[in-house]
Amino acid sequence: MRRAELKVIGIQTSPNEDGLTATMARMALDGAAAAGAQVELVHLRKLNLEACRQCDDGWGRCRREGLCIIEDDLESVRQRIGAANAVVVSTPVYFGDVSEVAKSFLDRLRRCEIHTKDSTLKGTPVLSIAAAGGGGGGGPTCLVSLERYYGVLGWPVFDGLIVTRRSREYMLHAARAAGEKLVAHVEQEASIRGRAPAS
Repeated sequence: MRRAELKVIGIQTSPNEDGLTATMARMALDGAAAAGAQVELVHLRKLNLEACRQCDDGWGRCRREGLCIIEDDLESVRQRIGAANAVVVSTPVYFGDVSEVAKSFLDRLRRCEIHTKDSTLKGTPVLSIAAAGGGGGGGPTCLVSLERYYGVLGWPVFDGLIVTRRSREYMLHAARAAGEKLVAHVEQEASIRGRAPAS
């Protein structure tokens, strides 16, 4: 796989497009772009995304067909992720957990993906970023929450970063370096899969 063909998509889930969460996402994508990948940043709060309705007592069309009955921007983002080679998910930490918009999105995405055969999303490596404001706590539990979603989605965790206001300066550099290494990781994995088995 040539780097010009490699794409990394960032999913930014904070309402503040200039805040710490968004800045960390941009830095990770800057690192991926510096490594030669195409990058795209999606601001979930700018999209039309509803919360899960738990249709048919929680066993609706999503579980049967892998599709959601809600006609909003979920499927568009799902397809854009499916066209990417790696994902960066950046969320503010609210009450030790992911943001509400991240939860709404990931709740519906995993319901649609859990029984989807030949999903283009499965196996996509993900870099997680938990941006903890206020006192700076809750980052570790937020990353654990994200990993639960990834387990259903079939996304192997590349790395997880926790950033606070106090660590902002050096963690911005870490996010950029992580973005670069994420591209190298995708290339390495593609190279391994492309090798012929030993005879």
